[in-house]
Amino acid sequence: MSEIAFPSWPDVAPQLINVAAGRAPADTVVRGGIWVNVHTREVLDHHDIAIKSGRIAYVGPDASACIGPETKIIEAKGRYMIPGLCDGHMHIESGMLTPAEFARAVIPHGTTTMFTDPHEIANVLGLEGVRLMHDEALMQPVNIFTQMPSCAPSAPGLETTGFEITPEDVAEAMSWPGIIGLGEMMNFPGVANADPKMLAEIAATQRAGKTVGGHYASPDLGPDFAAYVAGGPADDHEGTCEADAIARVRQGMRSMMRLGSAWYDVESQITAITEKGLDPRNFILCTDDCHSGTLVNDGHMNRVVRHAIACGCDPLIALQMATINTATHFGLERDLGSLTPGRRADIILTSDLTTLPIEMVIGRGKIIAEDGEIKVDCPHLDWPEHARGTVHLGHTLNAKNFEISAPDGATSVTANVIGVVENQAPTKALQADLAVKDGLVEPTQDICQIALVERHRGTGGVTNAFVSGFGYQGKMAMASTVAHDSHHMIVVGTDHEQMALAANRLGDVGGGVTLFKDGAEQALVELPIAGLMSDSPATEVAAKAEALGAAMRACGCDLNNAYMQHSLLALVVIPELRISDLGLIDVRTFKKINVIEASE
Repeated sequence: MSEIAFPSWPDVAPQLINVAAGRAPADTVVRGGIWVNVHTREVLDHHDIAIKSGRIAYVGPDASACIGPETKIIEAKGRYMIPGLCDGHMHIESGMLTPAEFARAVIPHGTTTMFTDPHEIANVLGLEGVRLMHDEALMQPVNIFTQMPSCAPSAPGLETTGFEITPEDVAEAMSWPGIIGLGEMMNFPGVANADPKMLAEIAATQRAGKTVGGHYASPDLGPDFAAYVAGGPADDHEGTCEADAIARVRQGMRSMMRLGSAWYDVESQITAITEKGLDPRNFILCTDDCHSGTLVNDGHMNRVVRHAIACGCDPLIALQMATINTATHFGLERDLGSLTPGRRADIILTSDLTTLPIEMVIGRGKIIAEDGEIKVDCPHLDWPEHARGTVHLGHTLNAKNFEISAPDGATSVTANVIGVVENQAPTKALQADLAVKDGLVEPTQDICQIALVERHRGTGGVTNAFVSGFGYQGKMAMASTVAHDSHHMIVVGTDHEQMALAANRLGDVGGGVTLFKDGAEQALVELPIAGLMSDSPATEVAAKAEALGAAMRACGCDLNNAYMQHSLLALVVIPELRISDLGLIDVRTFKKINVIEASE
């Protein structure tokens, strides 16, 4: 059943009324469960749920009047009945999977609704890429709503993307059936300075009556933050501390607290609720970025809810932040987010509200997963061939493309270095003294070389700089065509020859992630669709991603989910330092800076 074909509440209201009144039989009754009511924050024993046409008709202590000869009975056996979980902000592409395979991976974990921003593919394929993601999302047995990307490029003038998104594109997308709003407005300086293009995109969204997503990555909560909020973004997921969360909700935004594969921002912000006692209605849980290994092995929104509970949050409040709060934010409270009449029958059966085992998942009234096994098909779109041929290097790269020359006569240099911060998206702006040998700057100790290789137009351009924090040792290099958000190619390595090998390998396979050591490939994750995703099963992609992680650790990197850190090093809207095809960018000032600061 597709999203387009799924009946609206008005379409089936007479059926729901007749079932609730006992005048007609339900399609399905979930019997004998504990009703978790997220509207009232109550746990009510001995309740039944009657379902008709994929929606809830009745919830109460006795649904026997709704049962007919053909009614399917699902015995809850005293388990808790909770709403299907909602992810308020996420990027499917970060899972390395297509929407169909992403859905297949998360359904057994209880995720039945996702609010997705496909700005990764927008940077590679433009509006067509968004439409392809949107169309495949509508084919799935769960609810995948699409936010129209707002910022491609994310920072105009500081990077070059494969395509640009315009206000006209945004206005067109607002008429598509699965578009729920505008994706995260990452160009926060543009909004704060009343950039006409950014305001036109926001205006087109608001005229359509839809939600504007936010992304305010600066720690400055002064006039620029106030100006950003005044510009219209309704939520933000870039907070990293309690003060960030409080500032957002005080200004009428929703604070989205994320736990992704590498972003651990719930624990540091949830104290706004658990210790400061703020009203939890304006807080939402989300993942932002989860790679396939996390999805297959650890979970999705169930993982986030468990984590929030482990951080001291009341289980019922944690569930509200992953269900009704999210639905209300996007204007869908009457359609999903709770187990109440008229809503989509998205239900989880679980025996414990703290550890949250996902024992049965019902989506739109049908059993879609049980005991970790998916029970439905997740249809695939027929992706066009040009979506699979997006890596254009222009020429075969060699070691010289990755050399950083020192000023004439220099014996050492002071370099600006990107500093990776474990489990957080922001980086640090560092400086280091580096030696010079044969006219070339040499990385030392924990400082590797980083390069961004242009891959959209085949210019052959390579930007080189330095990065610290990965801990790599020996002669190695890792390359990825997932390079948020411009999605050129990021190569990090200790040896120029290995960097060339890794980059050329991704040109040959059409995109993905690879790691080379001592001239031999140690791991490869092929991502042929836009250089971002695979339409192979999630378990296969996860296994390759796990092998990549093992190869990184074998090269000396022990950062948690270091691949996610690698892939964000080109995101020129998150402080402090990033790399782009135009150079090294100081995101505190939104200006290009020199790689070599001084020399001796």
